[in-house]
Amino acid sequence: MGGARFPGAVCALTLTLAAAAATGQTAARTIGKTIGLADPYPDGTTRAPVDPLVMRDDDFARNRDPSLWSGLTVERISFRENRARWAFWRIVNAGRPGGVLWVVPHDNENGAFDAALRAVGRYGGILIAVDTSADDHSYAARLNRNVDRGAPIDPNRNFTDAAPRYVGALLADLRLGPRLIVALHSNAPGFDSGGSTCATAPRGGSGGISIRVCSDRYHPVVSRSRAWPFDDDDSMAIIPYGAVRGRAATFCGPALQAADFNIAFEYVRISDGSLSNYALLHGLRYVNFETRDLGNQAAQRDAARARLTSMIETMMVRCLPGGTVPPAAPAVTIAATEPAPSVPAVTALATTPVALSPMPSTAVAPQPAP
Repeated sequence: MGGARFPGAVCALTLTLAAAAATGQTAARTIGKTIGLADPYPDGTTRAPVDPLVMRDDDFARNRDPSLWSGLTVERISFRENRARWAFWRIVNAGRPGGVLWVVPHDNENGAFDAALRAVGRYGGILIAVDTSADDHSYAARLNRNVDRGAPIDPNRNFTDAAPRYVGALLADLRLGPRLIVALHSNAPGFDSGGSTCATAPRGGSGGISIRVCSDRYHPVVSRSRAWPFDDDDSMAIIPYGAVRGRAATFCGPALQAADFNIAFEYVRISDGSLSNYALLHGLRYVNFETRDLGNQAAQRDAARARLTSMIETMMVRCLPGGTVPPAAPAVTIAATEPAPSVPAVTALATTPVALSPMPSTAVAPQPAP
């Protein structure tokens, strides 16, 4: 499946895995224990090199341009845990494997995958994307339906003690040293009217991802200028925090606030099984970028990708200058009895304006029609 067109990529993948095995023993005993990861690839795990130019999957079919894959190695990791069969794509920048761990948990969020693929090629690191279906155009691909019994599983609600193989495999690359985790998502337009204490939802909205949502969990800071890409209520960063370490102590939070982002600070009391909650509770550096899912036409995917790419570019300059790797964060203990902070009105969360220097960008805002 992968050897004919990319023999060099297969060799590079073999060397990369061998180097990881050779250098990861000490890291596995330190970082692995700190964040409580299980053995990442236990017996029964299948790891197969993949040729991205012939792979039959919508994520790859959209991205057949060979230049996108230059310097990248690709493998498919699959295993069973409990009642489910899981599969990930692991895409490594062979020349610069350190740095960011890019994560795309939902297979139907195609703009997120496309942005992550370009980010790992440009900035380095490793991309892990959950694969639930070869057909990524349906909402059904959001959930893992490869189960023996029971309901399908949301990949971003499976970061629990009951799924150590899943967590260990998806976060296996943290064993080699500290990384910033950057999760990328697209979301349904609007939000459920029952999900906010400070705003009325437009008709037809669903979920709880919007900069207009205020709740015990989400505390929004709205962009002052509302300039692209933050002219859209669903385009935003989400950064988790707890009572022990407040918003001002979050990694990258103050920098993105100074850059005039839409930011929802997520106050975590009890984990909901998401990667953001897992990261906070285990002392991992984490940022989540969201944008609205505009549809599966090429122009719609490209528009979503452009917004995510703009957020990524700013984050890399403001939070990881020179591509530096952040130090490991201390683990955080969250008590269920902690009082939640008061929820201010969304309009009261504006901050003092900060002068920003101009910054070149490859993500271009759409021009207004003449």
